[in-house]
Amino acid sequence: MERETEKSGYAMDDGKFGTVKIANDVVAMIAGLAATEVEGVSAMVGNIPNEIMRKVGMKKKTNGVKVEIIDRTVSVDLAVTLEYGFNIPATCKKLQDKVKSAIETMTGFEVADVNIRIVGIEMPEGK
Repeated sequence: MERETEKSGYAMDDGKFGTVKIANDVVAMIAGLAATEVEGVSAMVGNIPNEIMRKVGMKKKTNGVKVEIIDRTVSVDLAVTLEYGFNIPATCKKLQDKVKSAIETMTGFEVADVNIRIVGIEMPEGK
């Protein structure tokens, strides 16, 4: 028996040993960490209060990531800042591939889509 739990994540019950629950925030954290490993991605961008907290040194690993899990299928929305000088389509393709691979490998879920919203470009120092 498999089901999505209310805002808390996805529960799997194989009937043998018990239930495994994966919280949505865990999947979001996997996506966020994978995204920041892609060359050309400067930062994940959340809402205004999260951005203020980030600037004072408190980073939340799920910033800029929204996940929806339905029947073991994940949809991911990312809000990112890219570094200046990188090819946007190529960087986004690498980002989508990396996030999809990380989630599927670590959770066993299928990733239906990885949607990217570019909210800014990080300029190098001195420009």
